[in-house]
Amino acid sequence: MSNQDLEVRFAVRDREAGIEEVPGIADVLIVGAGPAGLAAAIAASRAGLDYRLLEKGMLVNSIFNFPRNMVFFTTAELLEIGGLPFTTPFDKPTRAEALRYYRRVADTFGLSIAFEENVRSIEWQEPFFRVTTRLSNGKRRFHHSRALVAATGYYDHPNLLGVPGEGLPHVSHYYSESHKFYRKKVVVVGGRNSASEAALDLFRSGAQVTLVHRGTRLGESIKYWVLPDIQNRIREGAIAARFNSKIAEIRSDTVVLESSGQREELPADRVLLLTGYHPDAELLRRAGVRVQDDTFVPEHNPETFETNVPGLYLAGAVVSGRETNRIFIENGRFHGATVIKAICERLARCGRVGGERLD
Repeated sequence: MSNQDLEVRFAVRDREAGIEEVPGIADVLIVGAGPAGLAAAIAASRAGLDYRLLEKGMLVNSIFNFPRNMVFFTTAELLEIGGLPFTTPFDKPTRAEALRYYRRVADTFGLSIAFEENVRSIEWQEPFFRVTTRLSNGKRRFHHSRALVAATGYYDHPNLLGVPGEGLPHVSHYYSESHKFYRKKVVVVGGRNSASEAALDLFRSGAQVTLVHRGTRLGESIKYWVLPDIQNRIREGAIAARFNSKIAEIRSDTVVLESSGQREELPADRVLLLTGYHPDAELLRRAGVRVQDDTFVPEHNPETFETNVPGLYLAGAVVSGRETNRIFIENGRFHGATVIKAICERLARCGRVGGERLD
């Protein structure tokens, strides 16, 4: 059966089910409009491929959800994609500057992006991928493509503690800004950058902060200008700390800690569980990708980022699974050109990727 016959057959079936069928078969469908997805879209455009870029939220959705006053660990030039300069008067760029920069990227390269379109399933139906999405208004769409790039990141999926009370309304796995916590008793759980920066910001905005960490000390990967600050605040008692401790239960106005077999109950108006995040492994598994149960690392070729599902590629932090400290914007931004080059070779197409001719 020809591609045209298949398109007609699926279109008739979907119309009967009330599902919108996006016409045509794209060369590549890119899932996620973060820096890695944008870099892939730029490379696809330069290579002359027909691409579609789908984003379930807004442009660089994860960066938007970072703490409002966050400063990046890296310098601005290491966040650049597509060769577009990122200028800033500061040593380290801020979240607001990054949002402005990536808006400029999308406009400069004229990237076509479908926002608020959430990919729900990915299926290989010879000779193309069939992708089901759900829009913000509840409607569904089907897309078809010859190749697919999952650039879905990890920030939308927090690591849950699995303790009683984790779903209470005063508990959050994200931190935005400090003002609403003024004069509140706040328990911050975690021992790396997110928890340390949140604890400092909260303390300086008048919150009473207790930092809870299962380790015996703070993580070594904490930003070099943050680590002595948080250590000094803990040493002087401005921020209380409970090391070698874990949350056993969260109640409406307290948390129960467990340490060396002993339990302690602390007052808590708000609880921030800043214990890290992980990729959407289930979406990949349903697509047929083999994902390690413990690390969430998807099976893939490290040279091309192609998974065990032929034609399905990875880009950005999703490559690293739970090991989110391995892939950042600084190195994940290069995945797009590598992936699109491999796709061009698979489709026997030529074009330009990252300024280089594909022969």
